[in-house]
Amino acid sequence: MATYVIGDLQGCYDALQRLLCHVNYQPEHDKLWFCGDLVARGPQSLQCLQFVKSLGEAAVTVLGNHDLHLLACYYGVSEIKKQDLLQPVFESPELESIVNWLRQQPLLHVSADQRFMMVHAGLAPAWSLQQAITMTQEVQTQLKTDPLPILQNMYGNKPEHFHDATTEQLRWRFTINSCTRIRFCRQDGSLELKEKGHPRNQEQLVPWYEFWRNKLQAELFFGHWAALNGYSPIINIHALDTGCIWGNALTAYCIETQQRYSVAGLARTRYI
Repeated sequence: MATYVIGDLQGCYDALQRLLCHVNYQPEHDKLWFCGDLVARGPQSLQCLQFVKSLGEAAVTVLGNHDLHLLACYYGVSEIKKQDLLQPVFESPELESIVNWLRQQPLLHVSADQRFMMVHAGLAPAWSLQQAITMTQEVQTQLKTDPLPILQNMYGNKPEHFHDATTEQLRWRFTINSCTRIRFCRQDGSLELKEKGHPRNQEQLVPWYEFWRNKLQAELFFGHWAALNGYSPIINIHALDTGCIWGNALTAYCIETQQRYSVAGLARTRYI
């Protein structure tokens, strides 16, 4: 049995199947963890959703910002962007079933023994591990029971500090921003949500994971940050977004063997 943690799919179903072939994936024995952003930008978002959903308990996925945007569009809070190529999802007879399944997925996955964790983007510097679990469970429960208040309040870059999340709605937004959008923070640990580049090009901003360098005992997997190309300088914090949608690669990490596997993504021109 093997557990493979896979970076952002973003509608790249063909690349996923080539990756699973490359690792000799055995569906009757192996488990797949997905770092979120199953959808958007690639041409096969529907197939990605159908496949991951069909795996049932053999797969774990966390919500990414594009997955939440899909939910917001379904509930009329936002509009589909042309570049997201989500129209086949919304035209599918399975749409309602897919949306109901997506609503059940967490922002943060923690293994039963708390040795391994997965999030789409990152964790707020101000949180302890228990606070991260508590805050994400609050959002998960609300999404399951009544998603509209979450989706109506999740857009926006404020608050930047956890201590300024003084209402339920602000807590939800801060938690979603931390788990699905964060890359950099300021020196004081406040969230900076606009910069998407590589850390080597920044003198003032700090990658979020640096704040967790000495306070996380578990192995943590994340995606979202294609500019890192799968590199994190912290031994137990693993970056897995290697920019498949941008024509680079789709990457999996095997927990049991600590090995990485990658296959090339299709040329970006195929997605336009």
